[in-house]
Amino acid sequence: MFCSNCGRANADGSAFCIQCGRPLAVGVPAPVPAVPLPATAAGPQLFYAGFWLRLVAYLIDLVILGIVWGTLIVVVIFASGIAAMLRNLPENPTPDMFFRGAVFVAILAVVTITLVITWIYYAWMESSPAQGTLGKMALGLIVTDMQYQPISFARASGRFFGRIITGLIPLFLGYIMAGFTAKKQALHDMIANCLVLRKA
Repeated sequence: MFCSNCGRANADGSAFCIQCGRPLAVGVPAPVPAVPLPATAAGPQLFYAGFWLRLVAYLIDLVILGIVWGTLIVVVIFASGIAAMLRNLPENPTPDMFFRGAVFVAILAVVTITLVITWIYYAWMESSPAQGTLGKMALGLIVTDMQYQPISFARASGRFFGRIITGLIPLFLGYIMAGFTAKKQALHDMIANCLVLRKA
């Protein structure tokens, strides 16, 4: 390090020149830019996913599941004999004709199977190496725990069933929380200690 006043060489890190006593200019290291979220050395940069991105991902999943649900309902209707029963109804059927045992069992079967399919879809996809449903994958979103690590099937299941509680909050506030909480978490994310992140 050289003194800017007299040109004398000084040891690196010296505060003053040993010849003229003037202060030496010490370089200040440049600050390291902040990373939005921790990520692995080889992984992508991650950001918290906001409400609108998550809503679009949900709508994509809804379309995909709607196709599955529609196919399922058609299969159940024909397999249970409901279609034949409806064709044989009189012109002015009484309400009790619609609630015979076969109809009740068919409705119960559709609701149960639909719930199971939806649960398996969300829990399995979000705990898979993809870390997200097809809707989330389309938008570059992943689901992680609070340490930004993949979640287990059990935690993904807890997150899915936590949505029941989220849905009970009036005016969809449980979901809208993803738009204004610090880590963009909806209520079911907080219940399951999960995050939804966007890959840069």
